[in-house]
Amino acid sequence: MLAAGGLSTSIPSPDPAWAVLELGPLSVHVYALCLLAGIVLATWITHRRLVARGADAEATLDIVMWAVPLGIVVARIYHVLTHLGDYSDGTGPWGYWEWVRIWDGGIAIYGALIGGALGVWIGCRRAGLRFWSFADALAPGMLAAQAVGRLGNYMNQELFGAPTTLPWGLEIDHPVAGFPDDTLFHPLFLYEMLWNLLGVAVLLLVERAVRRRAEVRADAVGEPGYGLRWGRLFALYLIWYGLGRSWLEALRIDPTSNAWLGIPANIWTSFVAVALGVALFVVRGRQHPEPETSVYVPGRSARSADDAPSSTDDAPSSTDDAADGAATSDDAGSRSADAG
Repeated sequence: MLAAGGLSTSIPSPDPAWAVLELGPLSVHVYALCLLAGIVLATWITHRRLVARGADAEATLDIVMWAVPLGIVVARIYHVLTHLGDYSDGTGPWGYWEWVRIWDGGIAIYGALIGGALGVWIGCRRAGLRFWSFADALAPGMLAAQAVGRLGNYMNQELFGAPTTLPWGLEIDHPVAGFPDDTLFHPLFLYEMLWNLLGVAVLLLVERAVRRRAEVRADAVGEPGYGLRWGRLFALYLIWYGLGRSWLEALRIDPTSNAWLGIPANIWTSFVAVALGVALFVVRGRQHPEPETSVYVPGRSARSADDAPSSTDDAPSSTDDAADGAATSDDAGSRSADAG
């Protein structure tokens, strides 16, 4: 749409041809590339945060190999179940098998959370990591990944809201039932991208502020394990995302199937996410007021620590040497604590 002077006052949708890259006999969907980019970004952020907390360098990838496939499968199942009308009439190119065409879009983040959580639980059990420690390390990366993934919705010209006359209204090239062809719509994909990116900053800033305050109170500045640990940062992620998604879903004109009181299922799920986040934050905080000194469950540790030489093998041979060794050990421990 053009304003006075010929300047565009709307967001144009990309050419539908851009949604697919033809590489010889292969058709690569940009939607899938956006999802993969988000997964890679979340894995990298989680890896850096988890290793900084004492985990093995291989631990993140080992867990992601379980979480991603289960997350995608359950995300698709959740989407189909909440949009049964789109797949039950058999009118698509694949008839009643239309639900298989995941490359055309249609996965649900709440389904991804459920399936991904199951995969993380399996991976953490195998690696000996605390489930909630991994979740805390993941939380900022999860929001960043969701922001990147929403670019795929833009390429597919989906995830838009009610009509709007705002200057950032989204143009949709294909007909939208019940609306004139020149109608502009709320760009929900953009709103969620911005909400998620803001959430990344909020989580990291709150985490830093709480950690510094806890360290000062405990007179343990620089020592590891203080702050929003034991699952509490992930709880804030649930609250933040649930709040944002609830109002975004209210703007959609293609909502999930209605549930109790005629409210779309995704809005109810958002309310559940917020309630779970609040409960998790309170309960885990009361269960674990102490700092989280290890991301591993009792009896397990990083393989790098297991491979380190035993202190018994290096014990000083004389009493004086032993005292010097103890002092050196204390100094090293202090430096290590300050580095953490």
